[in-house]
Parts: sequence; C-alpha cells; structure tokens
Amino acid sequence: MKKTNSLYWVFTGLLVALMGIGSIPDILSAPDAVALFKHLGYPAYLLPFLGIAKLLGIVAILVPGFPRIKEWAYAGMTFDLTGAMYSTIVVGDPVSSWLFFVIGFILIAGSYIYHHKRSKAASVLTTDSITT
Repeated sequence: MKKTNSLYWVFTGLLVALMGIGSIPDILSAPDAVALFKHLGYPAYLLPFLGIAKLLGIVAILVPGFPRIKEWAYAGMTFDLTGAMYSTIVVGDPVSSWLFFVIGFILIAGSYIYHHKRSKAASVLTTDSITT
C-alpha cells in the first residue's frame, strides 16, 4: 500500500503542477497564452474558461471522496490535452512540441491508475476490518 500511495502522490503532484501552472496564464489571459490561442485559431475569451476548468479539475482530484466527480476531472484533463495536441498537429507545429502532451498523458494515466489501486486497497482494508 505504501508504494501505491507514493506513486499516486508522485503522479498526482506532477499532474497538479502541470495543470496548475498551465491554468494561471489562461485565467489571467496572459499575452503569451493569448498569442498561443491566436496561433491555434481559438478566440481569447475561451482562455479563462479553460483555466478555471483546469483548476476545478485539480480541486476535484485532490479533495477526498466524490468518486464520480474525480472520474469526470480525469476525463476533462484528458480531453483538454487531446484537444490541445490535436490543435498543435493541425496548425503544423513540429513533432518536438508533442513531448509536452505525452508527458501530460503519462501523468494523467499514472494518477488515474494509482487512484484506483488506492481505492481498491482501501476497500479491501475496510472489508477486512469489518469481517474481523
């Protein structure tokens, strides 16, 4: 259980950092974020919405309980990265820019997998303590 917990927090901590760092410029409509959105062909008014959605996803993943909301948060982060990666591919950005997205997908997958392993282990521990 200790190894599972440690791996969960490594993946989740890095995921929270990645999404958190990406959400702040979006919420503030920072000039670099606006320029990137313009390059991708999106309107700037979408930036704060996406930034707040990322922050809400972070909160949903970190707050204990609420398993269905956590599932939606993981899905939302996956959709966000998938859309961003697709957009960079369509506008012709170099393949080297895809590395960021691959790292993001690995962090989401790791956090998600170890979240479920932790939940399963906790339910087994709870079941064992009830039967004993």
